[in-house]
Amino acid sequence: MPPRANDQPLGRVYLVGAGPGDPGLMTLRGAECLRRAEVVLYDYLVNPHILEHAPTAAQRVCLGRHGQGRLMSQQEINQRMIELARAGKTVVRLKAGDPAVFARAAEETEALTAAGVPWEMVPGITAALAAGSYAGVPLTHRHLASAVALVTGQEAEHDGSMLDYAALARFPGTLVFYMGVTSAPRWTAALLAAGKPPDTPAALVRRCSWPDQWTLRCTLGTVAERLAEHKVRPPVMVIVGAVAGHTGGIDWFTARPLFGRRIMVTRPRGQVDGLRQRLGELGAEVLVQPAIEITPPDDWRPVDAALARLDQWDWLVFSSGNGVRFLLDRLCLLHGDLRRLGGVRLAAIGPGTADELAAYHLKADFVPEEFRAESLAGGLAAQAAGQRLLLARASRGREVLADELQAAGGDVRQIVVYQSRDVATPETDVAELLHQGRVDWITVTSSAIARSLAAMFGDDLRRARLVSISPITSATLRQLGHKPAAEARVYNMSGVIDAILDASSS
Repeated sequence: MPPRANDQPLGRVYLVGAGPGDPGLMTLRGAECLRRAEVVLYDYLVNPHILEHAPTAAQRVCLGRHGQGRLMSQQEINQRMIELARAGKTVVRLKAGDPAVFARAAEETEALTAAGVPWEMVPGITAALAAGSYAGVPLTHRHLASAVALVTGQEAEHDGSMLDYAALARFPGTLVFYMGVTSAPRWTAALLAAGKPPDTPAALVRRCSWPDQWTLRCTLGTVAERLAEHKVRPPVMVIVGAVAGHTGGIDWFTARPLFGRRIMVTRPRGQVDGLRQRLGELGAEVLVQPAIEITPPDDWRPVDAALARLDQWDWLVFSSGNGVRFLLDRLCLLHGDLRRLGGVRLAAIGPGTADELAAYHLKADFVPEEFRAESLAGGLAAQAAGQRLLLARASRGREVLADELQAAGGDVRQIVVYQSRDVATPETDVAELLHQGRVDWITVTSSAIARSLAAMFGDDLRRARLVSISPITSATLRQLGHKPAAEARVYNMSGVIDAILDASSS
């Protein structure tokens, strides 16, 4: 092995299976390895959401995409891993499916071993198993199939085929073909010539576990014809055998209520996970395009001064979950813990904000029944006279809360605990999908987000249906010339999802 420059400590390579598509199918060990990564070398078939497990500073390198630029050769991949490891880097080689199933992992581990680079292989769910589970086709069945054979449709170039089609034709179970789209005329003809009946059931499963999964049932004799007829492109799994004709199961994955819908979530980064996860569980493809970004205040001094005199306030009023997080984190940073809040009553604009307080083991003393500033002000107004109220707020927003509490006789002080700024430029891929009319819904969860979206996308915003979180946000949209297609009855994220479901089912 050649010496390493400057006696650099040797890095390590993790060959990690990313699974077939759904980011929820990544193993815990795989996610753990990604969190350690300094460089991620990934296949184009890997779901981009999986890369979010890697540190922000990690270098992400796509190894090429069929039809879009040059694919990195296997030799180049091997050399890249070795060079990075010799430079002391922790490398994750992220592969779609399972590294050890038709993914050339043996070639990579042989090269790493020869170079003296330490490595570990982390299994992933291989596409055949996912295709069976996600398309409602059991690969084994007590009465139909007690064995499964995984078969490649693309063999390495050498003299003759390593596949015994006569044996495969007699195989007493299920055959699952990988990478068999372009070669389907060849391998189906070979099976038929070897005596496999042409009416043997078959199932074509494209992009299993992805939001656009597609399944077609046919027969072995018509596989090639159906692939050509529907112009099916990889990745496709072809399941051949009696189980493919089994109708006792349910294609649960595509039966979900939002399957096939593409929904743009516009909340700030770091605050989308709950909404994205729930929409994904309902079958939607979720695009994340923040309309605003949330950052600490430009000047902490007014906040720090207010926190130093917390015993002088009767009420601490929160109009958002962001306000809770920024203020209480600052309080803990400066004063150690939350005991300084002992003499202050807490008010929250709604249950979501109250839940944020609960995350800090604090219970809101007042939460209005209707989740809006007017209701919060109205509920506190009866108690405001002669009271000192500290309002934790964003850098921008309506003044109705402060104005009404002051009108009710309260001594009101506002402090900006976080900055809210518009995102000026959308992600290129997201903007293109919207321009093409390929986004079904856009979530609009505040007036600030409504205004930012209108500035960011202009008339293209009319190419998708808008779901608003509240009447106030809907009014802002109308003022901007955009009519919401749905409005939440309950003004929180669950209400937004319910509004989409109701509108989608009508």
